[in-house]
Amino acid sequence: MNLSAVDLSPVPDDGTATEAYANTVAAAKQAERLGFERFWVAEHHGMADRIAGTSPEVLLGHLAAETDAIRLGSGAVLLNHYSPFKVAELFGALDALAPGRIDAGLGRANGSPAADRALGTERRVRNPDQDHAEKIRAVVNHLYDDYPDEHAYSDLEIAGSGAAEPAPWVLGSSPSSAAVAAELGLPYCFAAFIRPELATQSFEAYREQFQPSPLAGGVDEPRGMVAVNAVAAETDEDAARLRAVAEATYKRMQRGVVGTRPSVEEAIDELGGVPDPTPASLDEGAWPRAVSGGPETMAKILEQLADRVGVDEVMIQHVLPSHEVALRSHELLADAVGIDPR
Repeated sequence: MNLSAVDLSPVPDDGTATEAYANTVAAAKQAERLGFERFWVAEHHGMADRIAGTSPEVLLGHLAAETDAIRLGSGAVLLNHYSPFKVAELFGALDALAPGRIDAGLGRANGSPAADRALGTERRVRNPDQDHAEKIRAVVNHLYDDYPDEHAYSDLEIAGSGAAEPAPWVLGSSPSSAAVAAELGLPYCFAAFIRPELATQSFEAYREQFQPSPLAGGVDEPRGMVAVNAVAAETDEDAARLRAVAEATYKRMQRGVVGTRPSVEEAIDELGGVPDPTPASLDEGAWPRAVSGGPETMAKILEQLADRVGVDEVMIQHVLPSHEVALRSHELLADAVGIDPR
């Protein structure tokens, strides 16, 4: 199994975006040393005092200079906010900075009404899936210079390394995003930390509807990855205590409090106790929003979840109390899965 990571650049308590970005750089360097396949950074808007990951294309440019071999990408660039041509230009520039190791993770999401207004984003689109598919197709056609000669954009050029164009991925958390990826014949990454109950259904839709891609950056067979909220510690009990932070954070989100991160003690208090350890053998159909365990338990859990959706790569997302805890979790997960360090 391949292991990857996505980082949101959380702002430390009483800290700044500068510290958040420094932590992201350290996490990317560690992921490269441990042998992770790829390292992605996210895009969120309007909560920069809590989550500094607002501009993945900027942060990726810095990560390109700080790493040598690991694939770098966006998880995701929110394409509903932007021009496909501009997005293609950004990823072309990233490819020139890190030749042959850039992933263009393309997604969509609305933020708060104020953030969307500030971004000039139309919140209501008549055919959102069709609009999203057309924008993804345009990004890929620009990146791969694949417009026909008679097309109005055929003479537009994108900067790049000439080594290998950025690899497009469709990101989502529903069967509708899976259908878009299938229609376009592109790799698909499902965010199981958002809607775990739809993971199996979404991958089934992706495979049933998949069409070999007519796009230059497409694939001939389904190719998937699942992103999981996961934390490892030395024991199952220690990991369950850490998982309390993710559980409490989600309950806060349900109450409309987005982006805050309690301490372990605060989380346990809000939950009314320490969560039960995640069982090493999950019940059929069970897909927890967050999973935790010692290395042996996590190896079994990640293998089960990957097998359920038929993928051989898991991307780790986490909500943890500190940067140091997150680095230790990644170290234990790499050891559990048995990936080879670089």
